Amino acid sequence: MKTAFKRQIIDLLDQHRIMSVATNRADGWPQATIVGYANDGLIIYCFIARDGQKFANLARDPRLSIAIGNDVPQPLQIKGLSLAAQAVVVEDRGEIDHAYALLLKRYPEYKIMPQPDPAAVPLLRITPEIVSILDYSKGFGHTDLVTVSDRDLAEFVESRRHHWAGHPADSFQSRMAARDH
Repeated sequence: MKTAFKRQIIDLLDQHRIMSVATNRADGWPQATIVGYANDGLIIYCFIARDGQKFANLARDPRLSIAIGNDVPQPLQIKGLSLAAQAVVVEDRGEIDHAYALLLKRYPEYKIMPQPDPAAVPLLRITPEIVSILDYSKGFGHTDLVTVSDRDLAEFVESRRHHWAGHPADSFQSRMAARDH
């Protein structure tokens, strides 16, 4: 993807805290909900309830659609994103710690709460595949449709592997044990 599009996508992800997520229900109906998120470049993280409908939908079909934007006073100020993406549950404790730190930075008011237990509240890593960048300042209804390639994401994954590996494997368990005492 062009560097300018990538920068525009990341800037829009960085400017917001909530997104509308649509998953596919077993009966074929889409289900849309609002979810808080944090991103690391193009990668989006969010926690969801393991016993919720969203988790059941994603366990069956990892595809989801996302819309991000906000209300503006003038139509030509509309800017936002519409994404087609894949979600996976993060199992690596180092990556969970990394994402949790990102979420606390975006949501500092959550610092008083304990880190979610992955058994009840798994972390999702959402990877966009197709992104529609809405920018009505370029004309009413203007969108740029871009495909996210493995190369666009490889930059993220390779730069983070060492960071995740630097976390002690049991850091989450240690914090949970300390909290319970």
